[in-house]
Amino acid sequence: MEALIAITYRCNAKCHMCNIWKSPSSPKEEITLQDLKKIPDGLKFANITGGEPFLREDIEDIVKIVSKKTKRLVISTNGYFTDKVLKLAKKFPNTGFRISIEGLPKSNDELRGLKDGFDHGMRTLVKLHELGIKDIGFGITVNDRNAKDLMELYGLAKWMGVEFATAATHNTYYFHKFDNKFIDRNGITSEFKKLTKELLNSKKPKEWFRAYFNYGLINFINGNERLLPCEMGTDVFFMDPFGEVYPCNGMNWSMGNIKKQSFKEIWTSEQAKKVRENVKNCKRNCWMIGSVSPAIKKDKKAAMKWIIKNKLSKDIDFSAVEKK
Repeated sequence: MEALIAITYRCNAKCHMCNIWKSPSSPKEEITLQDLKKIPDGLKFANITGGEPFLREDIEDIVKIVSKKTKRLVISTNGYFTDKVLKLAKKFPNTGFRISIEGLPKSNDELRGLKDGFDHGMRTLVKLHELGIKDIGFGITVNDRNAKDLMELYGLAKWMGVEFATAATHNTYYFHKFDNKFIDRNGITSEFKKLTKELLNSKKPKEWFRAYFNYGLINFINGNERLLPCEMGTDVFFMDPFGEVYPCNGMNWSMGNIKKQSFKEIWTSEQAKKVRENVKNCKRNCWMIGSVSPAIKKDKKAAMKWIIKNKLSKDIDFSAVEKK
């Protein structure tokens, strides 16, 4: 099982594609250390996110608890609070860090509404690299305003030797945003096609699977049905800062609240069963790494079939993911 845990909806950024900052959680309402102790042991992966996680004063205590419950822990952050990030990294060197970088300096700072945000994020990344932290990287959420920066950022990540994550703008209750849209779909997908080809031409098998993920992003941007079935709420859960346990951060259907119930009671409840049925019938066709990664791990056949086919042809056929 995997977990996505938003520990706060407070954020120092004012992102164009996310309105979490307009609806911040109160520190008094947020999940406590005792609440976090109730999440299950033996997780394969856990992602601590927000809002901005480093606005929690007890972030180190949170990591201490969650790191014992999972094989791998990654924190998603905008990287603005460099000193706090580095202090935690020194105490927990096996923790992973993903810095959100939404483009080159001008694009990033405009989209994030955060003065010198690019500089802060990159400084944090460089310092983590100097510390010898292995599981580090940065990621971009692509939209019309930053698509042209995609390949440059990939090249920068490749040169630095760090991970590069991609996403496309979504509309969900989690982002408190429902009016995001793609205007120049062809322009955006053309950049993703370039990245997909680069990744598939890599000598690293891990990059081939990333190529498949980005192929799926093209499919999502064009409004097509999801390439793989979604099993959020079965293999993965999302917990918000108030302790509500959801199948994901896209569906506003709670299974229960960790403040009031044990995780087992939530996970095996009749409400959880109803939510899983809703997931089966969900038509949102989201394509986020939190749901796609476990789906690929569970059944690698579809991704492998695509990889082999396109590797052998030495060119990628995008016709199946063009706008229908």
